[in-house]
Amino acid sequence: MLIGVPKEIKTLEHRVGLVPSSVVEFVRNGHDVLVETGAGAAINFADADYEGAGAKIASSAAEVFEKAEMIIKVKEPQPGECKMLRPDQVLFTYLHLAADPAQAQGLMDSGCTAIAYETVTAKDGRTLPLLQPMSEVAGRLSVQVGSYHLQKHKGGTGRLIGGVPGVKPAEVLIIGGGVSGFHAAQMATGLGANVTILEKSNERMRFLDEYFHGRANIVYSNVDTVERAVQTADLVIGAVLIPGASAPQLISKKMLSTMLPGAVFVDIAIDQGGCAETSKATTHDNPTYVVDGVVHYCVANMPGAVPLSSALALNHSVLPYALDLANKGWKQALSDNPNFLEGLNVCEGKITHKAVAEALDFDFNPAEESLAA
Repeated sequence: MLIGVPKEIKTLEHRVGLVPSSVVEFVRNGHDVLVETGAGAAINFADADYEGAGAKIASSAAEVFEKAEMIIKVKEPQPGECKMLRPDQVLFTYLHLAADPAQAQGLMDSGCTAIAYETVTAKDGRTLPLLQPMSEVAGRLSVQVGSYHLQKHKGGTGRLIGGVPGVKPAEVLIIGGGVSGFHAAQMATGLGANVTILEKSNERMRFLDEYFHGRANIVYSNVDTVERAVQTADLVIGAVLIPGASAPQLISKKMLSTMLPGAVFVDIAIDQGGCAETSKATTHDNPTYVVDGVVHYCVANMPGAVPLSSALALNHSVLPYALDLANKGWKQALSDNPNFLEGLNVCEGKITHKAVAEALDFDFNPAEESLAA
C-alpha cells in the first residue's frame, strides 16, 4: 500500500502524521511511504531523515493526496484537503466531527473512508487508546497554560499557582476525572495548588481518591457542585468527554458571572464543542478571550503547542493500528477488531458512528453495514 503523509496546515500545527521511525516500520512491512516536503521540519525531522527511513518526498500536498491509498494525518482535514480526498482512499486521523458539520459533509461528499483516532476503543469498550496520549498532553499542558494566564499582565487574578510561605496557593477546579483531568490534577498537585476534581463515575472517584490520597479533593459532579465550585476557583479546567458526541455544556453564562474577576478557564473539550456556554475555538496565535472578566483559553489543538512530544506520543499509539490497515486492508482490519471498527466515522458518503450522527443530526448508517457492503 502507498501511505501518504501531508504537511499539517491547521494554524500553527507542527505535528506530523508519521515520524521517520514509523516510516521504517511501514517500509519493513513492504509498503511505500510518500511524505510531503517539509512535513516534519518544524520538529527537526528533515526530508533527508524521511528519505533515510525509506520514504519518498513529494513536492506538494496535491501529489500526496493524488497518489496515496491511505492518508495518515494528525488533525482533521481542512476544506481544501477534503476536496482532494476520493472514494477509494482511506483517511486515518483525528476528526472530531460532532462539532464540525461542514467537515462531516466534506468527508461524505468525498466518498472516502474516514477512520477517527478519537473513537477507536480498547478491549474494555471504554478506553480510547488513540485519544489517550493527546489527552495526557492536553491535561498536563492545561495547568501550564492556565498558570501562565493567571499572571496579572495576561488578565489573570495574579495568584501564583503554588503560592509561597504564608500565602495560599491557587484554587484549581478540574471538571472531569478522566485521562486529561487526571493528568491535569497530577500537574496541579505537583505544583502545590489546592485541587478539586469533579467526577460522576463512582468507580473513577474511588480510583482518584486512592491515587491522590488527600492531595486533591474528589467531589461528585452535579449542577449544584459545579455552580458552587466555580465561584472560588482561580483556574477551572474543563476535561469532560463523551466519545464521538458533543461535549456537555456544564458551565452556563450565568455561572460564569459568579466567578472571580481574572479567573482562567481552560477548555480541553473544545475539540468536541466545549463544555461552557461561552466556549469558542481559538488558535495558538490568539489563544484567549475574556467574557465577564474570565479569561478563556480554548485552543482546539492544544497538544500542537508541544509538537515534538505530541507527535512521538501519538505515533507510538497509532502505529500498530495504521500497520494493521496497511497490511490487511481497511475492511479486513476493522472486521477483525470490533473495537477498531468503532473508529469508522464516514464511509461511502454516510456517517457510520452513532454518536457522531446524533450530534450532527445526520442520518446514521451502522459501520457493520458499510463493511458488509
